Amino acid sequence: MPIEIRAWDFRNATRDEVAAFNECSNQMRAERLPDDPPVPVEETLQGLEKFPDFMQMAIWTGWDAVESRIVAYGLAQYSLEDNLHLAQFGISVLPEFRRQGLARGFLSRIVRVATEQSRSLLITETTDRIPAGEAFMQRIGAERGLESHTNQLTIAGLDRDLLRGWRERAKERGAGFEIGLWEGRYPEQDIDAIVELHGLLNQQPFGDLDVEDFTYSVENLRQTEDSLFARGNERWTLFVREVDTGKFAGYTEVLWNPNRPEIIGQGMTGVFPEFRNRGLGRWLKAAMLDKILRERPQAKFVRTGNADMNAPMLKINNELGFKPYIAECVWQVETEKVAEYLSRYE
Repeated sequence: MPIEIRAWDFRNATRDEVAAFNECSNQMRAERLPDDPPVPVEETLQGLEKFPDFMQMAIWTGWDAVESRIVAYGLAQYSLEDNLHLAQFGISVLPEFRRQGLARGFLSRIVRVATEQSRSLLITETTDRIPAGEAFMQRIGAERGLESHTNQLTIAGLDRDLLRGWRERAKERGAGFEIGLWEGRYPEQDIDAIVELHGLLNQQPFGDLDVEDFTYSVENLRQTEDSLFARGNERWTLFVREVDTGKFAGYTEVLWNPNRPEIIGQGMTGVFPEFRNRGLGRWLKAAMLDKILRERPQAKFVRTGNADMNAPMLKINNELGFKPYIAECVWQVETEKVAEYLSRYE
């Protein structure tokens, strides 16, 4: 019996529906991250319930009626605030159901949504752990937009003398600056400055991707926090600021989830251009790793995503001992080009 593709109203889903979706997602996750534990259904349920309002997402599921389970899914999501020309998408099909046209079935629905929303560009990501993804993107005529890696640090191998040296040099080169900590939600008294700090994300390299600056506001940061913490994540944010002026110079963030206690997710690390070349980035990284060593004894690995062309950050991470863990590629393709590809199968 063929697989039935159904639209899924995830905002009003039953727990059984979320459990079926979560089971398929975990099977796909095991192919990509075989060393990691599965995601509990409660985490997925809370994440879907708190999906931010400034983002829109459509999901379709592929049901195997014989076994009454989801064996594939596709999604399209887009922002209502920035990059109004593009939509991101994802397609996941369990290995035994590939090469049966399911990906095209999802893609036709994704193109329909993108066209309805006047999104002329489609973007997605593949990894070297699932070669079928890259092969599919090549078939539809997509172009490589940004090559990157998830890099991993084994905490047991950390050079603590290196961390100590970075902190000591920072006290000299970064004289006049101080480090501070936000645990959990951002404090209201600093929220406008925190929005400005998040703008540092736009200074990351985006390769050949046709993307514009991303918009950050108090409201979307708060909505993002709601989703983040609903899934059980805990966040530490270290910042550095100029003592005389109170101006924030940069920050670094990590996430930890008790459902995956051995893994720390390293988020953004950034310093404003006018404050660079003073060792502040290394100071932030060293201080955060010291905190992890003291307060997360169960953690064994730190993972972070880096564009392959981000030489300054890669230099710091390589010195710390980060190693390539997963190779990734962000692809882009015009919506019209995908529609032309699909028309060959009509």
